Amino acid sequence: QVQLVESGGDLVQPGGSLRLSCAASGTFFSIYVMGWYRQAPGKQRELAAVITSSGITNYADSVKGRFTISRDNAKNTVYLQMSSLKPEDAAVYYCNANVKPNFYSDYRDYWGQGTQVTVSS
Repeated sequence: QVQLVESGGDLVQPGGSLRLSCAASGTFFSIYVMGWYRQAPGKQRELAAVITSSGITNYADSVKGRFTISRDNAKNTVYLQMSSLKPEDAAVYYCNANVKPNFYSDYRDYWGQGTQVTVSS
């Protein structure tokens, strides 16, 4: 079983910074893509940023230049450094991982429980 545990959500003022972390634990063969999605009240969940095991990244246009995703493969941990935060960045941020449970299985998606980011003065 794979578990994703997020941390780092908080209340921050507009223009501020925040760093989210997500650690994968359990028994699995490999993790391909890890990333962050976010969901604001009344809106659909959307991609914020993802990173592959080789370090290839993809960002939503709305966060490019302000957010940086990184990953520590040895620790099975993904980070999201958020800067110049805006009120519209406020959302529940969910960690996602594309995990291969064992050598013979296909990759499947796992989700964390979410961490709240509030941007307000």
